[in-house]
Amino acid sequence: MDIRKLDRAAVLETVRILEQADPQDWDLPTPCADWTLRQLVAHMAGQHHGFAAAAAGNGADLSVWRPAALGDDPLTAYRTAADTVLDAFAPPGVLTREFVLPEISDTLGFPASVAIGFHFLDYVVHGWDLARALGVSLDLDDATAEAALVFALRVPDDERRVGPAALFRPALRATPGADVLDLVLTALGRSPDWTAEAARRPFTAPRG
Repeated sequence: MDIRKLDRAAVLETVRILEQADPQDWDLPTPCADWTLRQLVAHMAGQHHGFAAAAAGNGADLSVWRPAALGDDPLTAYRTAADTVLDAFAPPGVLTREFVLPEISDTLGFPASVAIGFHFLDYVVHGWDLARALGVSLDLDDATAEAALVFALRVPDDERRVGPAALFRPALRATPGADVLDLVLTALGRSPDWTAEAARRPFTAPRG
C-alpha cells in the first residue's frame, strides 16, 4: 500500500470537487453538523497546514492546526493548502519521520505512514462531505475506497467518539449489500443517505 499515492489521490479529488463550486455555494450545509461549505473547507485547509508542519517536525504547535483564513478566494486558498501538504509528504525521507499530532495525542508521536494514513482517511471522508454538499460525484477508484475502509475499521469506536470535540461519531449500522465507500462512512458515523436538501428542511416535531 503506497499511502502517499493514496493520500495524493484523495486530496486532489477534493480540489477537483471544489472547482465545481459557484460563489453562492460556500454557504451550503454539509454533512459536518453546523459547518457550512466555507467552514468545512477552512477546517480542511487548516488540517493540511497542520500535517505539513508535522511532517517538518513542527506539529506540536497548536496554532498551525487552526482553520485557515480563506479570504475572498476560498478555492485558491484551499488549492495552496493542498499543494503545501502534498509537497511536505513528497520527500523520500519523510516516511522515516515521526509526526506529532496534538489533536489526536499530546503525548504520543506517530510513524509517518500512520499519520499520513490518518490524513488520507480524513480526506476520503471530507471529499464525500464536499461532494454531497455540492450535489456532485466523488470519483475514487476501488483500491482507494478499499484502503480507506482498512483505516476506518481501525478507528476505535468508543467513548472518544462522543462529545463536541470527537473526530468521528459512533459507527452506524450499514445497509446489507452496501458498497465499500458506504461502509467507510457508516464505520465513521456518517449516513450515506445525507442530502443538502434534507439538511435545509425545518424540523417539525412529531405529533402525539
